[in-house]
Amino acid sequence: MKLRHVVAAGMALAFACPAPAQQKEIKIGFIYDVTGPFAGGGSEPAQLGTKAAVDLFNEKGGVEGYRINAVFADAQSKVDIAINEMTRLIDQEKVDLIMGVYSSAQCVPMVQQIDARKKFLWVNVCIATAVFKDRQLSYVFRPQAHSDQFGAWSCDYINHYAKSKFGVEAKQLKVAIIHEDGPYGVGVAAGNESQCKKHGMQIVLKEGYSGTARDLSSLVTKLKREQPDVLLHTGYNPDITLFLRQAKEQGLKFKAVIGHGAGHSQIDRLRATFGEDVNYLHSVESAASQLLDPKTLKPGVWAMTQEMIKRYQAIKGPGEPSPHVSIGFNNTWILLNDVLPRAIRKYGGIDSEALRKAALDTDIPVGGTMQGYGVKFYPPGNPLAGQNERAFPVITQYVNGRARIVWPKEMQTTDPVLPFPKGHTFAQ
Repeated sequence: MKLRHVVAAGMALAFACPAPAQQKEIKIGFIYDVTGPFAGGGSEPAQLGTKAAVDLFNEKGGVEGYRINAVFADAQSKVDIAINEMTRLIDQEKVDLIMGVYSSAQCVPMVQQIDARKKFLWVNVCIATAVFKDRQLSYVFRPQAHSDQFGAWSCDYINHYAKSKFGVEAKQLKVAIIHEDGPYGVGVAAGNESQCKKHGMQIVLKEGYSGTARDLSSLVTKLKREQPDVLLHTGYNPDITLFLRQAKEQGLKFKAVIGHGAGHSQIDRLRATFGEDVNYLHSVESAASQLLDPKTLKPGVWAMTQEMIKRYQAIKGPGEPSPHVSIGFNNTWILLNDVLPRAIRKYGGIDSEALRKAALDTDIPVGGTMQGYGVKFYPPGNPLAGQNERAFPVITQYVNGRARIVWPKEMQTTDPVLPFPKGHTFAQ
């Protein structure tokens, strides 16, 4: 009898004691490409940067008491799979919001669908201006710069140095524009064409090609015929590699080559194939954070860059992170450090409406992020509603595998080498 009473009392006590409170969580679905051609063009490094930022916040207790439950999906460098993964993450995984997305070809159709469902999408990487232009999206936001800016930036750079470096007026320079024919390439090329024309440059060729092309020799032949001084190229890693190989084989020459992110920012991959031949090539891209002068950043921001580098090297070993690592880390950090806390504190939660309002309140000055730009989103009614109006890219030039910022002037860390030095494989 005594034993029975003791057991009964123990059971009663057990039921009377509340279970430990379970930590709240916010479930985020991340879509990147870790297989297929986009992986090597920057998507995999962007995911690595994103994971590092998520881990950092979780180690510090999450965001306002919410642990981040990250669910990563592989879009496999295919548009249909990216859309299917978005649907799966929302309907089956029941995520609170979607982040990531490397390819503009995936972004353009995705944003319309997710916005119609009133689900929140934070775009980390893709740059096509067409993602936002005249679409009046309510629940999609992008801190990253857009393709019109990328395209204009390279023309402004060449215009600035036409006289001092090339020894001619800008209107005497012959420019060729080639690009992969998806939204990313088309968007940047449109920016190239518009801005170069404003500077009076001669556009001798503008041509797109399939990013999966297996032969670009006819394009090389056209370029040899037109003999441009400057090549503006937008592509991914496989097509850039194919083009440079066939250009070298056919003896194509330029005074300068400027790429626009993606494959042109993965200099380690290009050097592995072409060695010293890719010295003095350029890339327009959101800055690799470690290349910035800490004095241009707000207090505390440089410490985040150091944290990113430490975490990157713990996985990849010694070496400089590519710009896409910074893109993934920085843009995730902006959401977790600025937008999410405000949504929870000011707007009462993590639903799409709270996140939308919190994003529209974001007001980070220039120098307040790890990539140097500020954050303020164009409001509803603006043709680019949801796009960060304070974002900007930089232009880097590669010398012996090391990137240095050469544009804009106020962020420059080295004087550019223009034109290609004598003896360079592609020098005219």
